[in-house]
Amino acid sequence: MPYALLRRKWQWHVLSMVRHTLKTEAIHQLVDTCFRKYPDGLVTHVQKGAVPAQYQSVARYVAKYVVSPPIAVRRIDRYDGERVTYHDRSHRTERMEHETVPVDTFIGRMVQHTVSKGFKRIRYYGVQATKTFAKVKVAIQAALAKVEGVVKGAVKIIARLTYRQRYEQSTGRDPLVCPHCQSEMGLWRIWHPTYGVIYDEGEVIKRGTYEASGPRAGP
Repeated sequence: MPYALLRRKWQWHVLSMVRHTLKTEAIHQLVDTCFRKYPDGLVTHVQKGAVPAQYQSVARYVAKYVVSPPIAVRRIDRYDGERVTYHDRSHRTERMEHETVPVDTFIGRMVQHTVSKGFKRIRYYGVQATKTFAKVKVAIQAALAKVEGVVKGAVKIIARLTYRQRYEQSTGRDPLVCPHCQSEMGLWRIWHPTYGVIYDEGEVIKRGTYEASGPRAGP
């Protein structure tokens, strides 16, 4: 999204919300003044990153979820006016299972997929997308089958990218390279706006993980 457009849209949404929330003449005049005084919009603090290399495939994947319902109609087996029977593949058993629930419960399970207006949600894309991951898994199983017996149960191994690899694949930028001096940094802590601290190197050191696994390499 162009930065100039983002500034004006941010200004319009903020000032319109103020105008509709605080319905006084003074606020009305203040909003009009702000629109005239700042024709280029308000300053928005955003990180100007590069467009991901795979942006076209990401756009196609996201577009599919714009028009897709949370459950396909063909998965609904029966409805008698009070109860709904539907089927899906269980992640626990990897088998097709059928379930019958009251219609209110079924509606509740469907509407939880409806996010608030303006809220966008992406589950998996890139190598973690269901369709792509299935191809990767088959390729890994085929390769490991050639060396069957070397690793017990190796056919069941599922490839996982590291945090650094996933971030670089999705954004085109290495998260551990300083944007100023281009030097490689060490990962100390990962903080998530919803889940808080999800990785802390200090806690790993306190637990004695490195002592248990042998001498640690120097910085």
